[in-house]
Amino acid sequence: MPIPVLTVAQVREWEESSWKAGRSQTEVIRRVGYLVAERAKRLLKRGDSVVALHGSGNNGHDTLQACRHFVDHEVHRIEAIHPEQTLLEFQEIVKLRPALILDGIFGTGLNRPLAAGFQALIHAINGCGIPILAVDVPSGLNADTGETWGAAVQALVTLTLGAPKQGLLEMRAWPQVGRLELASQIGLIDCPFESDLHWTVPSDFRSFPPARAAQAHKGCFGHLVIAAGSLGYHGAAVLAARGAQRAQPGLITLIASPEIYVPVASQLQSVMVHPWPSATPTLPEKCSALLVGPGLFENSAKEKARALLAAHWNHRAFPIVVDASGLDLLVPQESASPGLRVITPHPGEAARLLGWTSAAVQEKRPEAVRQLSRLFGGCWVILKGCQTLVGRSTGHLHVNPSGNPSLAQGGSGDVLAGWLAGLLSQPSLQADPGRTLRYAVFRHGQVADDLERERPNWTVEDLAEWPVFQDKRVDTLPMVLPESP
Repeated sequence: MPIPVLTVAQVREWEESSWKAGRSQTEVIRRVGYLVAERAKRLLKRGDSVVALHGSGNNGHDTLQACRHFVDHEVHRIEAIHPEQTLLEFQEIVKLRPALILDGIFGTGLNRPLAAGFQALIHAINGCGIPILAVDVPSGLNADTGETWGAAVQALVTLTLGAPKQGLLEMRAWPQVGRLELASQIGLIDCPFESDLHWTVPSDFRSFPPARAAQAHKGCFGHLVIAAGSLGYHGAAVLAARGAQRAQPGLITLIASPEIYVPVASQLQSVMVHPWPSATPTLPEKCSALLVGPGLFENSAKEKARALLAAHWNHRAFPIVVDASGLDLLVPQESASPGLRVITPHPGEAARLLGWTSAAVQEKRPEAVRQLSRLFGGCWVILKGCQTLVGRSTGHLHVNPSGNPSLAQGGSGDVLAGWLAGLLSQPSLQADPGRTLRYAVFRHGQVADDLERERPNWTVEDLAEWPVFQDKRVDTLPMVLPESP
């Protein structure tokens, strides 16, 4: 079920409707406490201790409930109502070097600037060097605007409840929010609100991609053509091809500059590698998708790619994905192309295409996606970066929750471009392109998250080779919750 991004007022109305419908506030707090504790345990080792800072509101009650679920960890509870006294207690506890802070001081109900005492407390929390898990919203952050009320906790992870709040997605809020995760199944009724922004959840991809038929052969799964790489950038072509291989299309053909043919072909076995001919290449008769762009930095390669796009963008019905240097070769147009078109800019590339600054793109990411889509005939846009957006000029925009800052390596975008083009080349995955694109982005980030847990200091080569582990959903509940001790 789609998860809309909501305002604070909508969340409150949703909660009130739930209470009127007979849902129990006590049970919701109990469920939230369990989920917070389970998420906290993933940040702890056996024997680590926890500091739980709890205020008088709902976030404080959630945090206190979470404290009941720690068995292997000592918990230091600090009531954060009188800031001066709280600061003194906190400074004493910090000397014991706890491994994690649970932040439940303030929630979405905060609506005025913080007093000097609370600001001093929050500065001390941020300055202690201990990782912080914020419950629902970092204390001191305006969950509607993303601005602080004078000061705000800087969390490593924010576990938001029910639905994401719109302020948590603002660029200005990212330093406080850290990694944003969602616990959606907390016991409320189905959300009565809709939003242009939807938060992607693992259940969006239940039974997707569909299972392959037992009698299927390679002709059933498409033929992807990749135009990539140039002198000095042959690795981009290899990474894009390896990303495509993980999607398992029937066939992959890679067209590369003659100068890099040998190093590229020597690293690929099942991919058919051809040197770029002097004229615009003729695509295979059964070509089912085209990827243009990774590593096309050299001028002659760019001009050949420009001719390739001119020959096919407005004339062929198969999907075309344009990434990296290929984006600079696109021609703005109002009319839609005959087939699926996808562009995959990072904020700097989006800024060049729109004539904006990178900061403006980051501050107005949804608007940037809409504008880019309109600029190129209603194409699909994957605006990469923190909380990658997937969408186009009309319809919902989808926020991706997976991935981490270690994806900020040269080549990770090449792997993504190959992976999603490999998926789109398969006829069975072209019927619902939005879902296929969201799946590609989600799994790409999920592999990075798995690598971060299992192999620190991983490389992009690992990203192209690493399997996707079993889902570790933060909002998964057992059928019966354990009784609180």
